[in-house]
Amino acid sequence: MRVRKIPLRKCIGCGENKPKKELVRVVKNKDLEVKIDPTGKMNGRGAYICPNISCLEKAQKSKRLSNALEIEIPNTIYEELRRLMESDLK
Repeated sequence: MRVRKIPLRKCIGCGENKPKKELVRVVKNKDLEVKIDPTGKMNGRGAYICPNISCLEKAQKSKRLSNALEIEIPNTIYEELRRLMESDLK
């Protein structure tokens, strides 16, 4: 039987390559809307981030998420990501 290759993506916070399923995807679609993609299948340009708050803070402080998606990220997205990460930790 063939061994399936696990897709890896780089976290924009810490820069580590991790399996795609372990990361949270943020997407910019054609209408220039920024959304969190829980399924990982939305159309648009995506950026990945580890589900921990330290990576989120690094990405927000250095504006890596804005640079990766080539658009200004509203604070509501950062707040929603923080809530999602805090709920996963509990």
